[in-house]
Amino acid sequence: MIELIASDWPAPRHVRAVSTTRGGGVSPVPYDSLNLAQHVGDEVDCVVENRRRVCAQLGLDVEPLWLNQVHGAQVVMAPAAPHYPVADAAVSDQAGFVCAILTADCLPVVFASTDGTRVGAAHVGWRGLVAGVLEATIAALAIPPRELLVWLGPAIGPGHFEVGPEVRAAFMNLDPAAASAFRANERARWQADLYRLARQHLNRAGIDAIYGGGRCTFEEADVFFSYRRDGQCGRMATLIWIE
Repeated sequence: MIELIASDWPAPRHVRAVSTTRGGGVSPVPYDSLNLAQHVGDEVDCVVENRRRVCAQLGLDVEPLWLNQVHGAQVVMAPAAPHYPVADAAVSDQAGFVCAILTADCLPVVFASTDGTRVGAAHVGWRGLVAGVLEATIAALAIPPRELLVWLGPAIGPGHFEVGPEVRAAFMNLDPAAASAFRANERARWQADLYRLARQHLNRAGIDAIYGGGRCTFEEADVFFSYRRDGQCGRMATLIWIE
């Protein structure tokens, strides 16, 4: 059985959202074992089998919409999007179409309307966050922010997300309140709290119903892939769809 993390949020029952872990697949080291990305050097047959296992366990009849993620703010609509589109977020208002985000330290953020008619997923690294990927996803959902729920999947924690002063400056230029998400370290650099930064962006956009967060992909080596920790590694997926 594939090890999954179920979303813990008050979304309607017909909205499903999960994150995979690194366990339950067939990929060899250093992608062991449930790598779901085709761009990291893993054997194609292994990735195909891993994706098949995820779909089978979740009872998915349609392959998820896998994105070519580039740390930007482009959003596509499923199922109208082309195969493997260049984008960092996807939204859907149709049952059976699965929005998917691949991560190995970046933050997967999923959205659902309170009535369960629209869902979305965004890939959130610091560059995408500064570029406005969350705001773009909210706009694409075309739902008043007060009617949206958000769940934050597993990402790197602040104790291990070291960034340079230029990253802090980029966020401070957007909102001086971002200072609370950075802590100076002994190397004259900064420890950034990606979860807090995402919450700040969501709050400014008018969303208060935010759930999840708190896991650390870097620390939990037996559970998650982490690019910062391992360099060459696999990717987890966070998936959301309307049943």
